[in-house]
Amino acid sequence: MIYSSEIENMCCVAKGANHGPAPIPEEGKWVKSKEVSDISGLTHGIGWCAPQQGCCKLTLNVKDGIIEEALVETLGCSGMTHSAAMAGEILIGKTILEALNTDLVCDAINTAMRELFLQIVYGRTQSAFSEGGLPIGAGLEDLGKGHRSQVGTIYSTNKKGPRYLELTEGYITEIALDEDDEIIGYKYINLGQMLDNIKDGVEPIEAIKKATGQYGRFDDAVKTIDPRKE
Repeated sequence: MIYSSEIENMCCVAKGANHGPAPIPEEGKWVKSKEVSDISGLTHGIGWCAPQQGCCKLTLNVKDGIIEEALVETLGCSGMTHSAAMAGEILIGKTILEALNTDLVCDAINTAMRELFLQIVYGRTQSAFSEGGLPIGAGLEDLGKGHRSQVGTIYSTNKKGPRYLELTEGYITEIALDEDDEIIGYKYINLGQMLDNIKDGVEPIEAIKKATGQYGRFDDAVKTIDPRKE
């Protein structure tokens, strides 16, 4: 430690106050965090790149400062999907401080890590008041059956109106319209369920039928259209 001559020539004055960090909620406990190892929790963060052509949702499950589980979901950029593949390998096993200062390949993923880090160290995790926190694997449960991200893709023009392309139920194959040409329902294929069926030996056509469902007043439709072709 190097001190300037001005400091060296000063007399010592005792520091009377001993005010520690404010406790933060972590997995059902109040913790005064002083070290990285004092931090635990599961939470999500959203990030974006400079041109904002793509975004990332990052989920981390941190135990005693170590990232034990990571879920990287990206949208809107083909290169970002490959960045996510690398980030998934990079993140696990690192402390949250290491991860904050590690190049996670894509700006959107780095930004998500920054936003998520702030939540974690300020005690704003999703599991802040969950006793014992959430088990490793909780992030995977967010994906649901078929282990696919919750994706919504809607395209519309002023001239031709909206087209539902994909919603959380799955890939939209038909849109149901009423007599005023307004959407009243849709038919979908749950791609995760369909692929699981095929992997289990079900014939593709039968697998599609098993994974097909409908939502809304589809049966009351005056007509149906293929949102990708009509």
